[in-house]
Amino acid sequence: MREFFMKTKRIGFSRWNSADLDLATQLWGDKEVTRFICATGVFTRQDIIDRLYVEIHNDKMFNIQYWPIFDLSTEDLIGCCGIRPFNSEIHSYEIGFHLRKKYWGMGYALEAAKAVIDYSFNNLKADKLYAGHHPQNEDSKKLLTKLGFRYIGENYYNPTGLYHPSYELVNDNL
Repeated sequence: MREFFMKTKRIGFSRWNSADLDLATQLWGDKEVTRFICATGVFTRQDIIDRLYVEIHNDKMFNIQYWPIFDLSTEDLIGCCGIRPFNSEIHSYEIGFHLRKKYWGMGYALEAAKAVIDYSFNNLKADKLYAGHHPQNEDSKKLLTKLGFRYIGENYYNPTGLYHPSYELVNDNL
């Protein structure tokens, strides 16, 4: 049984740890999940290991990560949703989410992202959140717009070798 530090109506947020390689492989080993994340569209086993350890490192260093999220009724892995440090500004983070295909189109990304936004602004006192998406990922564009993110331009994203549309969401409570 996993421990959840945050919950929504349907989702439990946990933390990646070194015993989670099988779960990480379920997520980042699926080319439908990774097709917009890297230039090849496919993560190798080493890419999955590296990604898992980046998340574990971010948790140790900053107490944040793209947290693994689970269906509360089944404890099945939905994917991940969370934040990571945004290098250019203090009190700013980048939000991201990767969901397994069987959970697409069911509102889980919206529900998880709302919880992460709330956590970022209320618990971490973030000034801003940034987000980006692959230029061909229209679903992410729609989701970011629905969440209130504002388009701010294009930024080069090294893992894909492309310029990605970029967005920001300002904490109006500060």
